[in-house]
Formats: sequence, C-alpha cells, structure tokens
Amino acid sequence: MSFLSGTFITFTIGLALLILGAELLVRGATRLAAALRISPLVVGLTVVAYGTSAAELAVCLRAVFTGQSALALGIVVGSNIFNVLFVLGLSASIKPLSVSRRLIRVDVPLMIAVSVLSYVLAFEGIIHRWQGVILFVGAIAYTAFIVLGAGRERSQSWDLTEAPALNSDQIRNTVQPRQSLRLIIQGVFILTGLTMLVLGGRYLVNGAVSAAKAAGLSEIVIGLTIVAAGTSLPEAAASITATLRGKREIAVGNVVGSNICNLLLVLGATALVAPTGIEVSASTLRFDMPVMIVVALSCLPVFFIGNQIARWEGALFLGYYVAFIAYLILRASHHDALPRFNAIMLVFVIPLTVITLIVLTLRTARLNRSSQERA
Repeated sequence: MSFLSGTFITFTIGLALLILGAELLVRGATRLAAALRISPLVVGLTVVAYGTSAAELAVCLRAVFTGQSALALGIVVGSNIFNVLFVLGLSASIKPLSVSRRLIRVDVPLMIAVSVLSYVLAFEGIIHRWQGVILFVGAIAYTAFIVLGAGRERSQSWDLTEAPALNSDQIRNTVQPRQSLRLIIQGVFILTGLTMLVLGGRYLVNGAVSAAKAAGLSEIVIGLTIVAAGTSLPEAAASITATLRGKREIAVGNVVGSNICNLLLVLGATALVAPTGIEVSASTLRFDMPVMIVVALSCLPVFFIGNQIARWEGALFLGYYVAFIAYLILRASHHDALPRFNAIMLVFVIPLTVITLIVLTLRTARLNRSSQERA
C-alpha cells in the first residue's frame, strides 16, 4: 500500500508540475508573441506548440538519462496520436474548428512527411545519434521558415497600419519603452515554466516506471498511454481554452505544430543525447508508428472538407482514440476479445470511415471547382 501511495504521489506531483509549468510557459510566450505582432496561427504553430511540447522534451530527456529510451519513443508517438485524436477531437466536439489553407497546403503535409521520415529512420530498430542530428536540423529549418514568414507578416502589418503616420525610428521609439517591462515579466514566466517542466519530467518518469513494474505492463505501453496523455495535457488545455475563447486557429495550429515539434525537436534532441541511441521495439514498428502515420494522413481529408473540423469529425477522432486505447489494453493483457475487436475494426469501422471521408472529400473538391468556375 505504501509503495502504491508513494508512486501515486510521485506521479501526481510530476503531472501537476508539468501542467502548471507548461501553463506559465505558454502564457508568457503567447503574450510575448502578441507584443511582437505575430498572427494567431503562427503563435499556435510556434510559441504555443513549442511551449507545450517542452513537457514531452523534459520527460523524454529524463527517460533517456535513466536508461528508459523505449519510453521516450512511446511518449513521442503516443503524444502525436493523442494530440490529433483526443485534443482536436475534444476541441472540435465543443465547437467546430476553422482550418486555414496554409495548414492544408504546408503544415499538415509536412507533419505527414516527418511522421514517415521518423518511421524510416526507426526501421532498423534503433534511432542513432546521426539520425537525431537530421531531425534536429529539420526542427531548426522549420522554425526558421515560420519565423521568416512571421517577420514578413509583421512588416506588412506595420506598413498597412502604422507606416503612413510613423517612420521606422518613431515606431521603434514608440514600441520599445512601452513593452520592455512587459517583455521582462513574460521572460520570467517562461523561465519559471521551463524549470517546473524539468522537475515535473523527473517525477513523472519515476512514477511511470514504478507503475509499469507494479502493474506488469511494458514501458512502451505506459509511454503510449498514461505518460503520453499526461505530457499532452498542456496541448489539450491550450487548444480547449483557445476554442472556448474563439481563437480556433491557435487550437489547430497548436496540435499540428506540436506534432511536428515532437518528431523533429523532441525525438531529434533525445536521440542526439542518448548514449546508444533510442531503442525501437518490434510492436512499435508494427503498430504504433503506422497508427501515428495514418492519424496524420487522416488530417488532410478532415481539414479539407469545408476548411474546418466539424463536430461529427471531432466525435470520430474521439471514438478512434478510445478504440486505440482499448486495443493497447487488450494487447497488453492478451485478452481473448482481441481477435474479435480487430475483426470489427478492420472489416467494418475503418473501411466505413475511409469511404465516408473519400466521398466527402470528392464532394468538397467538386463544390470548390464549381465555385471557382462561377467566379
């Protein structure tokens, strides 16, 4: 009893520190970005996404340093699945989410490409340090691409609003004194949040490993479910809050940006510092990573249909996340119902979903083509 209570307390403290730390980090970073005149979508793709993914980075680095590299990969893969199916699903169930063309044309295809790349790199059963370098450089390139785009957008914003009345020196003198104190305060929020994330990562991994041993479950299952969901709670809180406040571009951008960040920055940095690389289990290659790729692929038709995620599509995502968790539990426990569950999903549920999405995608494309011809 004392062991279980100690494990629960450790896990709870770690989770609380992660959530509170991510909240401070996101709040400070979001206000910092707003002061610098960055659009909501760019905020979601960068500041909010990278801020909430700091939880995954802290836990994965801690897992590697304690010799639990399989847990680190499970966290990344599980978090990406959780972000799309649960976070987007729950957010869209609350209120339909608007999707910009930029996401459909650039960021979602990139998320799919990075998911496939990570699978290819892991195909030998280990992600080496040099492969981590590839992913990490990709994170730098993606960040630079967004920041440069945001800089052009900010410049155009000044040109269209303030430029007719103020020259560049006047703009600088007007903005800097008014924002200096605010920027320092937000910087304190960011540093405090990062510190709490590191401490929370340490407690959370210790609690998760203890729980895995006590329950007889493998580390990869714990990473794919409990820890992945726990570290993704900041993404869930940010997206749901953004949805309720009408900032729906931030809600979607947060998920897409977090998934790209998880694979490029988190997985890349983790592989880079891992002494012997990140181990990849056979079950992860056979099932978990392919599911992550399929989930990423599903975003394209869902986002394309009406340029939004409707409530029924959100409910569909939630349903599939429940099915994913059910499968993991049945597989881990070697339950007799697993073959029947697989048959229902493969023969009925998945084909019906694919057919529905194909029909609606073709219908949307036809309507878009008709509207363009009339214009």
